[in-house]
Amino acid sequence: MVLLRYGPVLAVVLLAGVTASPVAGDTASSQPGPAMEFRVNRQRAAAVKDAFKIAWDGYYKYAFPKDQLNPQTNDGANTRNGWGASAVDALSTAIVMEDKDIVKQIIDYVPKINFNQTTDSVSLFETTIRYLGGLLAGYDLLEGPFSHLSSDKNAKAALLKQAKNLADDLSFAFNTPTGIPSNTLILAEQSLGGDTTNGLATIGTLVLEWVHLSDLLGDKKYGALAEKAESYLLKPKPGIGEPFPGLLGTNVYLANGSFADSFGGWVGGDDSYYEYLIKMWAYDSSRFGLYKDRWIAAADSTIKYLASNPSSRPDLTFLAVYNGQKLIYESEHLACFAGGNFILGGLVLGEKKYTDFGIKLTTACHETYTGTATGIGPEIFDWIPSTCKNTGPQAPPTYEPPAYEPPSYVKRSPKLSASPEASPDAYNRIANDSPPPATLTVVTPPSTSTPPSTPPAKPDPCALPTLYNDQTAFYNKTGFYITDANYDLRPEVVESIYYAYRVTGDPKYQEWAWNAFLAINSTTRVGSGYSQVKNVNVKGGGGFTNNQESFFFAELMKYLYLIHSEDGMWQVNYKGRNEYVYNTEAHPFKVAGKALPTY
Repeated sequence: MVLLRYGPVLAVVLLAGVTASPVAGDTASSQPGPAMEFRVNRQRAAAVKDAFKIAWDGYYKYAFPKDQLNPQTNDGANTRNGWGASAVDALSTAIVMEDKDIVKQIIDYVPKINFNQTTDSVSLFETTIRYLGGLLAGYDLLEGPFSHLSSDKNAKAALLKQAKNLADDLSFAFNTPTGIPSNTLILAEQSLGGDTTNGLATIGTLVLEWVHLSDLLGDKKYGALAEKAESYLLKPKPGIGEPFPGLLGTNVYLANGSFADSFGGWVGGDDSYYEYLIKMWAYDSSRFGLYKDRWIAAADSTIKYLASNPSSRPDLTFLAVYNGQKLIYESEHLACFAGGNFILGGLVLGEKKYTDFGIKLTTACHETYTGTATGIGPEIFDWIPSTCKNTGPQAPPTYEPPAYEPPSYVKRSPKLSASPEASPDAYNRIANDSPPPATLTVVTPPSTSTPPSTPPAKPDPCALPTLYNDQTAFYNKTGFYITDANYDLRPEVVESIYYAYRVTGDPKYQEWAWNAFLAINSTTRVGSGYSQVKNVNVKGGGGFTNNQESFFFAELMKYLYLIHSEDGMWQVNYKGRNEYVYNTEAHPFKVAGKALPTY
């Protein structure tokens, strides 16, 4: 029987067909504030926990202490330096799920990790958000509201000790002329990987973890490293790096701190820089006021310049990316975190316009799920703007950026998987002198052919590119067309749904999350765990890639669980305050300053 591959609670839930209706055992808890009510659905929370345990048991049996499980072949792979990425990433989720056995397995393992030893180059960004973030969150939670899960004081202390050891091993990354770190490190040689630039996200997604480590240790040196690097982003040098107020380019030169390009958006490679601006304010408003101001500038420019409505579904709102002031009407699953970030900004600033805009973005990203054959959204999608005219693309914004000559390459954060099926035709809707967007690494070779005597006719910028004509009916219905159909167990859509629920208390968002869980569970479950699938718009997902990423534990399972589980101080908007702030890997940190009230 196929349900035997699921855990007992999850099998019961699936057999019962639990969908939109509350089940026996639901409770509702009223929170202070304007008519806020959060409903606990214990059966759904238990079903998500069951899925987490299936994935963990497969990993622990076949892959531990390697970094991730290959669920189809029942073996493991070291994709994050062989330090047990899935174990460290899973810790904070196992804690909030109150699974003592898994928590013990992980905290018993942590002291054995030797962060000095690896045969691969190290990503400062990925190591910070997964390992450093996971260790710090585990320490906060086990020393705080979940102290009852372990009485082993030495094991708890080892979490912070290992976080310090890791940061000490990584600190040489900042030994550059500017203090902007190199993202690629060779630990054995204590040498940098030869990079001349680093990315917006890979620079700007260090400060929360490194500052929090300093605060816990009472040693400012760690946070000071990340804050110095961040200073080049908070006050960018004049030039091409800020095409819109608060919205920046992607690559920054290590030698002088200036920007190398004007590509950007709320997409992979840039995304979590913007995410951390408002989260630093939530972490400690007494120290990080400038971060808040820069988030407001970026948020206002995003609403004014980047918001775009598809021609076939003007009721939806997506965020375009940009090359200078020219917009590219493409987005991705990674960018769907933006809805939750705007909602959080509105929540802690008391600005309804940000919350309302975040709800719009979340709704549109939810539509990328409901529109596909699997009920899961694609990696990358495009649209035609509703303002498009046959005479040309959308009129450029009135804001005039500095003159800009684009480079011949684009470098993206390693958090975004490279996509060989990128969409070159999609850029027919922008000016001919604009290079492809930042999802590609492009080198233009010299031409050896003779140009035709009659130039080919330009395609209609308001029609789907020829390559995607077969999606015309799909686009007319959904408001987007798919240019990369894979799904990598990403959490961003569910993440924003979680924030929407915690700010509104509207149970429809629980239903959205539950339906996403059912779709993900039925489509990606394979072998001893869960895997990335190749095509979300084909029933069954079009095949598996035998890859269970560590962020499946840290992010996806956590948000799916929290939206249905008991309330607590680790939840967003708990009793009108935010006692914890989540890093970009969904690891919750206890705030250092006064917990900001929510509005």
